[in-house]
Amino acid sequence: STKELRDLLTLGGFPEPFLSGSEVEAKRWSREYRSRLINEDLSSLERIQDLGNLELMSLRLPDLVGSPLSIHSISQDIQISHKAVSHWIQILERLYAIIRLPPFGAQKIRAVKKEQKHYHFDWTLIQNKGLRFENMTAMHLLKWVHFEIDSKARNLELRYFRDIDKREVDFVVVEDQKPLYFIECKWSDTDISPSLKYLKARFPGAQAWQITAEGNKDYISPDNIRVAPAPVFLNTLI
Repeated sequence: STKELRDLLTLGGFPEPFLSGSEVEAKRWSREYRSRLINEDLSSLERIQDLGNLELMSLRLPDLVGSPLSIHSISQDIQISHKAVSHWIQILERLYAIIRLPPFGAQKIRAVKKEQKHYHFDWTLIQNKGLRFENMTAMHLLKWVHFEIDSKARNLELRYFRDIDKREVDFVVVEDQKPLYFIECKWSDTDISPSLKYLKARFPGAQAWQITAEGNKDYISPDNIRVAPAPVFLNTLI
C-alpha cells in the first residue's frame, strides 16, 4: 500500500526501526547502527588505523547513490589514497553495509564496462527522496534475486544499464546473461524514460517497468512497458 511504502522509505527496512513506527527512533537506530559498524564490526575484522577518515568516507557515500561510484573522486575528497578507499569500500561490502552493481553489457548495446553503482542496506541515510526510493527498490530486487538463487538455483544477477551515450536505466535483472527485467524508478508520474524504451526495443523478451513512489498511473504503453505505482511491482516480489 501507499502507507507501507511511505513507512519503508521513512523508517527503513530493518525490523527494529520499522516496527517502532517512529521516525525519531529510526534515525537514532540508524546512527547507532553506523557507529557500531565502523567502531566495532569493522574494527574486529580489520586493523584500520584511520577510522576517522573511514567514517568520513561512510558519511560521503550516501550522497553518491544512483551514480557510478568514482574511487578517484572519493580519494581526492578526503585526501586518502585510491588503494585505501578501494579497500575500505570492499570491507563495507563484506559487512553488508553497501552493495555494488556492475553494468549490464551485451553486443546489442554500447554499455560502459567497469563503472559500478552502489546502494546502502540502510537507505534512510540518503537525503534525496528520489534516490532513497531508488535505493529501497534496489534492496527489494536484491532480496528477490538472492531468494531465487537460494531456493531455485537460478543464475540471476542484479545490474544496471549505462552506455557511452549516457543512456541509463536504474536496474537490470539478468538470468543466464540475458536480461529478464528492466526497472526504472521515478518519484512521480512522468513520461516513460527514453532509455527504458531503447532497452525494451533491443530486448523485447524482457519485462520493462517504470515504477513511481507517488504516481497513480497504471497502464501498459504501446512499447509494452508497464507503468505502475511501486507497490504494484514490489508486490510481485517476495
